Amino acid sequence: MRIVTWNVNSIKQRVGHLVAFLDEAKPDVVCLQELKCQDEAFPRAEIEGAGYAVETLGQKAYNGVALLVRAPLVLSEVRRGLPGDETDEQARYIEGLITGDDTAPVRVASLYLPNGNPVDSPKYPYKLAFLERLRHHARDLLTSEEAVVLAGDYNVIPEPEDASDPAAWVNDALFLPQTRAAFRTLLAEGYTEALRACDPKPGLYTFWDYQAGAWNRNAGIRIDHLLLSPRAADRLVSASVQKHLRGLEKPSDHVPVTVELA
Repeated sequence: MRIVTWNVNSIKQRVGHLVAFLDEAKPDVVCLQELKCQDEAFPRAEIEGAGYAVETLGQKAYNGVALLVRAPLVLSEVRRGLPGDETDEQARYIEGLITGDDTAPVRVASLYLPNGNPVDSPKYPYKLAFLERLRHHARDLLTSEEAVVLAGDYNVIPEPEDASDPAAWVNDALFLPQTRAAFRTLLAEGYTEALRACDPKPGLYTFWDYQAGAWNRNAGIRIDHLLLSPRAADRLVSASVQKHLRGLEKPSDHVPVTVELA
């Protein structure tokens, strides 16, 4: 099973890139973030025409997440929203069970963690609270002993080697010690960070800012991650970054990250 996470930074602007990628890579499951549209505005016809079932949790102009599943796989048991705060109205989490006749089931989530900047605003406590809610839910998911993949834009730079210039990020919410500690605590519940399990070398980035020629200078950071439960990690075959898509005309500032599960 090929599972992809991709922050498309506006599905309306990137639908052409997405459909081309679906045709080229033929992933089985795609976790999208930052749709920036309500559910009724999602380009469902184009995606379904490419052979994918679609489930979304949209929000006007901001956030938004989706799960795309290629036939003949089936998506069921869809959960919209991260448990733990009934007052949270931001569209940042969607989850479902992926099943197929010849495929062992996998529970997959597409998530879009808060950026958290500026750190002296309510946005940073919200980020940390979201990470704590995610940790509790991730722990609960382990009790089912299913294969679980928590995929998305975490807005977390885990280690200095995950940034081309770590010093530039020391005061940023993506790289503060509290952020990185919360991410490590999430992993400590029993999850494996797929890309690092397959490729420990530095210089692997998934995001390049639109400003200051970051793409041309390869001034990137790695903030898009796929976390695997033990049963999913046992099936891990490979993980890779589709860096070339950042070089497209009018690209997203993120690129897809893919895992292959046996």
